[in-house]
Amino acid sequence: MMSEQKDRKNPFFFPYHTPHDVAPFDRIRLEDYEEAFMEGIRREDEQIDKIVNDPCKPTFDNTIISIDDEKDGEGYYDLLDRVSSVFFNLLSAETNDEMDALAQKLSPVLTKHANDIRLNEKLFERIKYVHQHHRKLTPEEKMLLDKCYDGFVRSGALLDAAGKERLRQLTEEASMLGLQFSQNLLKENKAFTLHITDESQLDGLPETAREAAALAAKEMEKEGWVFTLDYPSYSPFMTYSTQRDLRRQMYMAKNTECIHDNSENNLDICKRLINLRRELAQLLGHKTYADYVLKHRMAGNVRNVYKLLNDLIVAYKPTALKEMAAIEKMAKKTAGRDFKLEPWDIGFYSHKLQLAKYNLDAEMLRPYFELSKVIDGVFGLANRLYGITFKENKDIPVYHPDVKAYEVFDKDGSFLAVFYADFHPRKGKQGGAWMTEYQGQWIDRKGENVRPHVSVVMNLTKPTQEKPALLTLGEVETFLHEFGHSLHGMFANTRFESLSGTNVWWDFVELPSQFMENFAIEKEFLRTFAFHYQTGEPIPDELVERIIRSRNYNVAYACMRQVSFGLLDMAYYTKKEPFTDDIIPFEKKAWEKAMVTEQLSDTCMTVQFSHIMAGGYAAGYYSYKWAEVLDADAFAVFKKEGLFNPATAQRFRDCILSKGGTENPMVLYKRFKGGEPTIDALLKRNGIKGVKKRRSKKK
Repeated sequence: MMSEQKDRKNPFFFPYHTPHDVAPFDRIRLEDYEEAFMEGIRREDEQIDKIVNDPCKPTFDNTIISIDDEKDGEGYYDLLDRVSSVFFNLLSAETNDEMDALAQKLSPVLTKHANDIRLNEKLFERIKYVHQHHRKLTPEEKMLLDKCYDGFVRSGALLDAAGKERLRQLTEEASMLGLQFSQNLLKENKAFTLHITDESQLDGLPETAREAAALAAKEMEKEGWVFTLDYPSYSPFMTYSTQRDLRRQMYMAKNTECIHDNSENNLDICKRLINLRRELAQLLGHKTYADYVLKHRMAGNVRNVYKLLNDLIVAYKPTALKEMAAIEKMAKKTAGRDFKLEPWDIGFYSHKLQLAKYNLDAEMLRPYFELSKVIDGVFGLANRLYGITFKENKDIPVYHPDVKAYEVFDKDGSFLAVFYADFHPRKGKQGGAWMTEYQGQWIDRKGENVRPHVSVVMNLTKPTQEKPALLTLGEVETFLHEFGHSLHGMFANTRFESLSGTNVWWDFVELPSQFMENFAIEKEFLRTFAFHYQTGEPIPDELVERIIRSRNYNVAYACMRQVSFGLLDMAYYTKKEPFTDDIIPFEKKAWEKAMVTEQLSDTCMTVQFSHIMAGGYAAGYYSYKWAEVLDADAFAVFKKEGLFNPATAQRFRDCILSKGGTENPMVLYKRFKGGEPTIDALLKRNGIKGVKKRRSKKK
């Protein structure tokens, strides 16, 4: 055993010898990470020194390309990239206490290393020289040069010595606090369970929810049923349980995460993060952090963001108020005229109203959305649109048995990408859903097109002992959403990795993902995979019609919820003065304009709002609504030209999906559509009327 340990080699340091050079998850151990990180930092420092001390005059090739592409063709300078992609992806998808501790140890080291590069005066002088004196560049080369130069400026390259030192302090502290925020939220989420031993307390819950709860209890070695705050457990409970006290218990557990008097409290962390970002932006010459962020967004400035959010409030809030009034009316009809509707009642009575209006609920659809068939359907959609095919390869190592790995082939049969899919919730996994990469796409110096390794990570309903994984329509939409992101990554076809795939402006990145969600209720798509998991019968046309008729059920309420999050985000990051308010009352006031339900004084969203605190969406949450305008507009083109029109799909691929961040996103979009997007298609899709005059074009 000692000999084996002595002879063992760190897999990050050598060729992987795996299919398509994928990460060898089966050979990586915890102790490998720190060693690889430290050596990766040393090698990258060595490469930067070579660039800085190059006696030749700075050029685009010997400076900008050398910074962007630190891979020498033999895998030497990609070590830090290699280990970072594996470690930080698993930190979200399959972490444990030891990895969390290592992340806290490494965070300041990595932030210091990044700052050392960005604040290297000699390096910036070379970049600045190239920015002012360069050969004729292609549009993609010019984009890389501008991104490189501006990236250094936005990271403090123009600051004096005192400013640079302060920036180091701000970024290192923000990095640590963002990590702590995420770790606290995961611990709080996993700490709560609702343990039921009295079967009568399961009243109203569908069989799928009961079976999943029984399986969760068995996994925890408990009797009875266990419900958690993971979406596949929480959502059905809040929708179907007749036990109002238990619904309240679940709701309050979910909405008070990280505000308790314990070590996982995020209130002070959020306040500090807001102030750190404000100070960083002002140090770099911007009035607010939002001004700093929006300089590189399609929205362009704070005014345009608020215009979008306010236009949506004007268009949707009247309908949202009517939707809530209808739910309250249903509650009083069911529970008595003196009944007071509380937040933990909304899902329950909304479901009852949906059932009354459309004779439809999520459980009716589950039998037709068996996971393996949904996978076939989603892959089949990609094949029909773009001609690509997926083939599971069990020789590709994965980091958990839930994960499936596929080889993706283009329509000409050539290898396109590796695609990982991680479907179900578990102990060491963050909530929500996301797309990520273990390797980006680029064209190396020998001209080889290095293909990407992309992954989607979700928290979909798990299989039970009695049934396979049966999804809701919402979960199918989640799969399509993340798959849309993955297509953006898989179709990447750019020269430089930092411009490929999803490396685009943040209010453009959600277009490919939200675009794919549109297919979820299209008959032609549903008929390709929606078969009853027991009988094999296709989903009835009449049921599909009910889905289509109910597509806009509570759509305005959902819109106002998203707008409220956007308002909250902007309220924090448009602060010009130090933020000293108490988070909870500030939150209530910030989003009040979009609220259509009563707010509780002892709940808080901010402390679990990962997007804007730890997920890169600070001053950018409006992006989902901005991109929704784009996705509705783009899908209208497909509806007009043919839902599966190969020419339209190829144009979408060529103009948007394969181009990454090589050009301004509006230029790419206009090239696809032939004109600018308008809000009209979104309003039409959502059935919102009487607002035609509020036509709004993106500038």
